[in-house]
Amino acid sequence: MKSPLLSLPGAVPAEGPDEGVAAHYGDLFREQRALADGTGFVDLSHRGVLTVTGDDRLSWLHLLITQHVSELPAGRATEALVLTANGHIEHALYLVDDGTTSWVHVEPGTQGALLAYLESMKFFYRVEAADRTEEFALVHLPAGSIVSLAEGEAAAVRETPYGRDVFLERGRLEEFAAAHGPAVGVLAHEALRVEAHRPRLGFETDHRTIPHELGWIGTAVHLQKGCYRGQETVARVQNLGKPPRRLVFLHLDGSEVHLPGPGTPVRLAADGPDGRKLGFVTTSARHHELGPIALALVKRNVPVDAELIAESTAAAQEVVVEP
Repeated sequence: MKSPLLSLPGAVPAEGPDEGVAAHYGDLFREQRALADGTGFVDLSHRGVLTVTGDDRLSWLHLLITQHVSELPAGRATEALVLTANGHIEHALYLVDDGTTSWVHVEPGTQGALLAYLESMKFFYRVEAADRTEEFALVHLPAGSIVSLAEGEAAAVRETPYGRDVFLERGRLEEFAAAHGPAVGVLAHEALRVEAHRPRLGFETDHRTIPHELGWIGTAVHLQKGCYRGQETVARVQNLGKPPRRLVFLHLDGSEVHLPGPGTPVRLAADGPDGRKLGFVTTSARHHELGPIALALVKRNVPVDAELIAESTAAAQEVVVEP
């Protein structure tokens, strides 16, 4: 969906998975500083929105996702995954329940496949799942924001350590922007996500990613809950082994004009650009304080003190997931 906020002054459309909202509004670093200071908001209205209603909604979701939600208190934010039978990550859900409805936002374009899976698992449970993307949009208020939402302004709010995810009627986007601006683009939001080492489905994941590789154990995967699809792999790796890859944070050489993009091979600096591939960049960004930074997936046995390169760019690694 194309956001009406792309008509705001200076808006430059985002590309790829974030198409439909603004990449920035003319000054990337100013927008990053605004978010870091707790001002402004991010238009995330391209993300998918689902709702689940019915008396059995939480106990039913509890059986399908990796998080413990059967007794989730109203208003408490959580995140969860849907795994394949082999334990690979298929969906990432960001959820809050308001006491009558579970509100979920997901990566752009994934809501249809997730809804189809949920519908296939309804059986005799008293639940109704629906794609509400055309009716509701998501905006993000950063941590520290002093914005006070008027009664009825938001359909639901997810309070997290990183800020508030606000579900609002899609037709109120322009009204929200006028009341709570300035608007900040998704590139600034992404830079702060990379700084916080937070993985994103479709960016840090591929067809064989398991939760342990990205540090999603604990935050999105509850290890003491009952059975769900893919649990055997989660338990086996947790109790008996180690994941084949691990997420790392990279400080990139700031003298390089070119920023290594997703998929850029990561190698040992000593082996040079033709050396053996040890991993790849998943997300890169230009940060207002740290300079060029990235997240990458590398083989588990890469030494934590190894000097790396991403293509020809020097990359100093910082441990996210322990080897």
